[in-house]
Amino acid sequence: MNISAQPKVPYKGNDRLLFGIIMGVIAFWLFAQTTLNIAPDMSRDLGMDVSMMNVAVAITSLFSGIFIVVMGGLADRVGRLKITRIGFYLNIAGSLLVAITPQGQLATPVLLVGRALQGLSAACIMPASLALVKAFWDGAERQRAISMWSIGSWGGSGVCSLVGGLMSQNFGWRSIFWVAIAVSALGLWMMRGAPESKAETRGEYKFDLSGVLAFMVTMVALQVLVTQGNKLGWTSPISLGLLAATAAFGWLFFRIEDKASNAFFDFGLFKNATYTGATISNFLVNGTAGTLIVSLQLVQLGGNMNAQQAGFLTLGYAIAIIAFIRVGEKLLQRFGPRKPMIWGCLITGLAILMVSPANLLLSHYKILASAGYTLFGVGLAFYATPSTDAALSNLPAAQAGSGSGIYKMASSLGAAFGVAISAAIFTALSGNSSSVNWLDGVITFSGRQDNLAVREAAIVALGFNVLMIVMAIISIMLTVPKGTKAQA
Repeated sequence: MNISAQPKVPYKGNDRLLFGIIMGVIAFWLFAQTTLNIAPDMSRDLGMDVSMMNVAVAITSLFSGIFIVVMGGLADRVGRLKITRIGFYLNIAGSLLVAITPQGQLATPVLLVGRALQGLSAACIMPASLALVKAFWDGAERQRAISMWSIGSWGGSGVCSLVGGLMSQNFGWRSIFWVAIAVSALGLWMMRGAPESKAETRGEYKFDLSGVLAFMVTMVALQVLVTQGNKLGWTSPISLGLLAATAAFGWLFFRIEDKASNAFFDFGLFKNATYTGATISNFLVNGTAGTLIVSLQLVQLGGNMNAQQAGFLTLGYAIAIIAFIRVGEKLLQRFGPRKPMIWGCLITGLAILMVSPANLLLSHYKILASAGYTLFGVGLAFYATPSTDAALSNLPAAQAGSGSGIYKMASSLGAAFGVAISAAIFTALSGNSSSVNWLDGVITFSGRQDNLAVREAAIVALGFNVLMIVMAIISIMLTVPKGTKAQA
């Protein structure tokens, strides 16, 4: 049976459906991502090793990134609303496991399973909900819907550190995940009554199991290497084995997908320069989520601030990204995607530089970091809607789910590896005071001298985030054309 990309009776998306979708988006970006700030509280309460806590922080984005393209393609086939609802149920299950994680030996497996389920939830909701936006909204209304969707994702990421700190300090970190369950239930209720949306299908669908497995092994091996390499030893047999597995299965994945007729990852989409630029820069810009975990752990571990106090530093970020999302939409309409994407990256890079001077007195650093986080929100807000619209506008209707999945995979994997690499650099260097002592002769550190390793490690780790922004700008300049219309 052939089913059209749109319902037979035209359906215009309404605000109740849109806000229901957004409930699922913020369940991940607002609540699941609070771990970027509350990780030290969770680690102390559960008695978990810091390196394993870093894995728990990153695993949600990793699982989202691994499965998001698969679920996007499946949404095109079996129904975008159906996959979105499955995502809500997975988030409820995952949040419940995180909320009831016991202390002691069971803490690690229960927490990791819960966080993995939250990642699977995001893998369902992100591409399917974006495909619904493309199916049920057009023109200026679609750009408005994307902006509102972006407030849920980018805005949620801006508010998560503040909300996480406040809730952890006043109600306990577990309360965050009970609220996430309630939000998911509300989202399910708000989506009632909307018609199903599927892509036109021809022939029998065959699941690309070999491609998915090769991709999963590649990503998991790389993630374990990044997060545990310092603990295992970078030249140890296990680390070298993980590196070899990453290379071998990565090559195998490319070979499988290049030849398979049912490939879940369509490399052909990257023949479009605009889609390519939007996706690559999206990976790199989302990688700067590492800025959050490093700078917030800096003030907690090096400045003895609690999670609530650290979260307040990001207040300007939360306000700015929500306030300026619609500005990004207006800039897109006036200039096209290229200019606001570049402007957003430049502002974001400046913001990271402003939260980098860990050599200052804490009182001075807090002022500079607060201003820096505000600019961080402005930069991401300028970038978000132009980038998302540039990607969606260049997708064929029948590939809206899978194409959106690849775009959002870039978000999730960028965040996963950005957080993992930044945290790994910070953890490795902060535990070895002699590893970055060359900074002593280059930078003068004011105030306390007993926390130099933490402060020096933060400077280096934040420098990695600046490098990702530079690479994002280069990718946009090379691929996204000038003009007010995206090139097909």
